[in-house]
Amino acid sequence: MATMKSLIGLINKIQRACTVLGDHGGEGMSLWEALPTVAVVGGQSSGKSSVLESVVGRDFLPRGSGIVTRRPLVLQLHKTEDGTTEYAEFLHAPRKKFTDFAAVRKEIEDETDRLTGKTKAISNIPIQLSIYSPNVVNLTLIDLPGLTKVAVEGQPESIVGDIENMVRSYVEKPNCIILAISPANQDIATSDAIKLAKEVDPTGERTFGVATKLDIMDKGTDCLDVLEGRAYRLQHPWVGIVNRSQADINKRVDMIAARRKEREYFETSPEYGHLASRMGSEYLAKLLSQHLETVIRQKIPSIVALINKSIDEINAELDRIGRPIAVDSGAQLYTILELCRAFDRVFKEHLDGGRPGGDRIYGVFDHQLPAALKKLPFDRHLSTKNVQKVVSEADGYQPHLIAPEQGYRRLIDGSISYFKGPAEATVDAVHFVLKELVRKSISETEELKRFPTLASDIAAAANEALERFRDESRKTVLRLVDMESSYLTVEFFRKLHMEPEKEKPNPRNAPQPNADIYSDSHFRKIGSNVSAYINMVCDTLRISLPKAVVYCQVREAKRSLLNFFYAQVGRKEKEKLGTMLDEDPQLMERRGTLAKRLELYKQARDDIDAVAWK
Repeated sequence: MATMKSLIGLINKIQRACTVLGDHGGEGMSLWEALPTVAVVGGQSSGKSSVLESVVGRDFLPRGSGIVTRRPLVLQLHKTEDGTTEYAEFLHAPRKKFTDFAAVRKEIEDETDRLTGKTKAISNIPIQLSIYSPNVVNLTLIDLPGLTKVAVEGQPESIVGDIENMVRSYVEKPNCIILAISPANQDIATSDAIKLAKEVDPTGERTFGVATKLDIMDKGTDCLDVLEGRAYRLQHPWVGIVNRSQADINKRVDMIAARRKEREYFETSPEYGHLASRMGSEYLAKLLSQHLETVIRQKIPSIVALINKSIDEINAELDRIGRPIAVDSGAQLYTILELCRAFDRVFKEHLDGGRPGGDRIYGVFDHQLPAALKKLPFDRHLSTKNVQKVVSEADGYQPHLIAPEQGYRRLIDGSISYFKGPAEATVDAVHFVLKELVRKSISETEELKRFPTLASDIAAAANEALERFRDESRKTVLRLVDMESSYLTVEFFRKLHMEPEKEKPNPRNAPQPNADIYSDSHFRKIGSNVSAYINMVCDTLRISLPKAVVYCQVREAKRSLLNFFYAQVGRKEKEKLGTMLDEDPQLMERRGTLAKRLELYKQARDDIDAVAWK
């Protein structure tokens, strides 16, 4: 089995690491809360500071009236070999060793003021102090602000409740050992420490009672009923303490001498002589150290279980937010390409129907394009009046003889030119859908969420590619429209010429040639023929335009959306690749914290395995 020194020293080490990482709160039980500790609880002027100084054997705590302890003090005692120099270290000043304990007191005061100011406010952020000395036992104590009943001048009205809540936050933890300090010269029934301990530990299994100031009780009275467990029974024995007198403090009586004087008091006391072996600050320190070691040993399985659970949770979160990226350029390039492929997969799923959005392209072809074609102003362009105007202008000074071919061509060219608007609108509509799908795909690619710079670069590259595809698509659809103008379907008009005339004869008024070619019926016939031809062209474009748009835009987006981007990335230098993989600073900070906490937990598990079962 592990020695007491190694086991408590291990817990001290883990507690310090927890404090550095801020791992002493949050949802559920943190590792800090799972570690057994001893919380020192007492009212103001109960002798709390004197007890701690007696245990340490050094005069090092701030003194004064009112609330002196305004921040929790985590005091870790480390027993060293006889003859070694005593020194202290603060966690907030790890490279500085204090051999002057008056300087330790000053540092506690200064560090408290650094956080709370010169006011009498309190803070629940602990100060962590380690003391290495041959005159101590291995032990961890948490000195908490003294409980009070009224606020004094300079304190907020809430100070009473604030202090109690802070103290409760420590002593309510199931792994906290409560050291309840009560002055012997007051009725134990009114003790603030015992009252609070009874509330949070009704069975008394976690509470050690300490009666202070035995030497200044009224003459003729003693504390035997308390010390022997008759006044208030606990599962652990009460311990009596004789504090240094104010005169001793003023004379700066050595704490080792004070311990000797305390032993002599109990050994020679007629009231407490039979309890002398179980009284005094030295016995209290050994008792707490032995009990703490026993509790630690009992709690090791649950501590290890909590560590393993925490490791699993941290690994799961690291997997969710992403592991750190390697620093070499090859690994960075591989990561960038993998992220691009992840985006490309999501984008293709949108187009192919695995995710919503691609159906909007079909909606452009099936609804928007036909609707735009129906709205073209052919009725106005092929009205009798306009047909007559166009044909007349085409004939010039010499009217056509049989059929106004130039007039037909001008009317057809003018009509076909109207198709350019819907053709370009179709290109733009599909371009808008593709851009929206790029935006959606960026936001839905989980792997990209940790790399906002790369996500922005991919989005910009994808949109640039879509612009190129749109330009090519626009050229193609306009070519399709122009092709309809460049070569007319002659067979269509030959069939019209071969169709029999349906006009009724007018024998009494036979038309003259010149009058016939300028009659309204003649121009209506021309308009009707052109309209029929344009309808045929419209049907052709309704089919061919979507094909061109899909070929130039959708197909290319699926095949080569990021090809140009890949070529650019391949030529980038290492520094620029690293810049592309810049992450959200908060995410990087969170990953760093998790990585440190994971290392803490793994090291704690290994250390426990190394010493706990020896």
